[in-house]
Amino acid sequence: MNRHYLILLALPLFGCVEKAAPPTAQAQMVLAHTVQAGGAAARTEYSGEVRARHEINLAFRVGGKLLARQVDVGDRVSAGQVLARLDAADLALASSSAEANLAATAAERAFALAEAKRYRDLRAQQFVSQALLDAKETALKAAEERYRALAAQSHLAGNQRAYGELRADTSGVVAAVLAEVGQVVAAGQAVVKVARTDEKEVLVAVPENRVAELARAGEVAVALWAAPDKRYRGRVREVAPQADPVTRTFAARVAILNADADVRLGQTARIALNSASGDALVLIPLGSVFQKGDQPAVWLIGADGRVHLRPVKVAAWREDGVAVSAGLAAGERIVAAGAHKLIEAEAVRVSVP
Repeated sequence: MNRHYLILLALPLFGCVEKAAPPTAQAQMVLAHTVQAGGAAARTEYSGEVRARHEINLAFRVGGKLLARQVDVGDRVSAGQVLARLDAADLALASSSAEANLAATAAERAFALAEAKRYRDLRAQQFVSQALLDAKETALKAAEERYRALAAQSHLAGNQRAYGELRADTSGVVAAVLAEVGQVVAAGQAVVKVARTDEKEVLVAVPENRVAELARAGEVAVALWAAPDKRYRGRVREVAPQADPVTRTFAARVAILNADADVRLGQTARIALNSASGDALVLIPLGSVFQKGDQPAVWLIGADGRVHLRPVKVAAWREDGVAVSAGLAAGERIVAAGAHKLIEAEAVRVSVP
C-alpha cells in the first residue's frame, strides 16, 4: 500500500520537467569565388630547352691523330682561335715533297724555255728544220703545264698542312667536345661543337594536334624555370615539317627576342600561348560545378546568404579550372568547393580566401 502511494506522489514531479529545445542548425561554411570577366583566356604552355640558333660542328679537313685539344665544354672562344691540333708530321712531309717536285719541274721548265729560244734563233738562220723547232716548242708547253699542276699540288699540300690546326669560325661557347687527345679522327669527323651566343631560342616538342595553333601564334611569352617571374618576348621561328619517329611530336623553335645575360644555354624554359577567344569566358574552380542530370550548374550565393542553383554553359574543362561561356556575370559569387553537399535555398556562411 505504501509503495503505490509513493508512485502517485512522484508522478507530478515528472510532469514538471521541461522539454529541452532542439539545437539550432548552423549555416554551413563554404568557400566563395568571385567571378571575374575574361579570366579564362586560353593559355597553353610547353616546356623546352634554351638552345643557340647556330650550333656548328667543327672538324678537321684532313685525318690524323689528335695531338692537343685546347678547349673544354663551357669555354668561350673567339673567331680564329686554335681549338685543337693534329700530329702534322705526315702533312709536313707531304708539303715538303710537293715543294721539291715543284722545284724540279721549275728547273725543267727553265731548260725547255732556253732550248726553245735557242732553236728559234737557229730556225731563223735556217740551221734547223721547222719540225725540230716545233718539237722544242711542244716540250716547253708540256714543261709549263707540269709546273702549273705541281704548283697547284704544292699549294694544296700547304693548305693541308695548315688544316692540322682546327680554328673557330665564329665567336661563341664550346657546347660539346666530341673527340679526345690520342684519338685518330677522320676528315670531317666532328671534334668540337661551338654555339653562337648572339641568338638564343627555345626548342620545344609540340603534339600534332597543336602544331597549327603554334604556327600561327606569332609572338609568345617565354619564362625561365630559374626565374619564373621574369618574362621574355618570343617569336615562333620554325616548326619541323615532320614528326619525330619516336615521340611523334613536332620540334619547334621559338626565338627569344630580348634575351639578356640571365638566359643561358641549356636552361629549362617554357613558352605560353594566349588566345584572344578567352576574353568572353570566365574561369571558375573545378569544384564549383554541380552536375544536375546532363546540365552543369553552380551554386550562386545570394544577398540573403542563401544558395541558389544556376545553370551554366561549359566551354572547356581545363587543368586550371572550368571555362564558362554563359550563365555567370562578373562580380557574382559562387560556391567554390563542396557544391554536392548543398541544397536549394540553404543558408551558408561565406569564407572568402
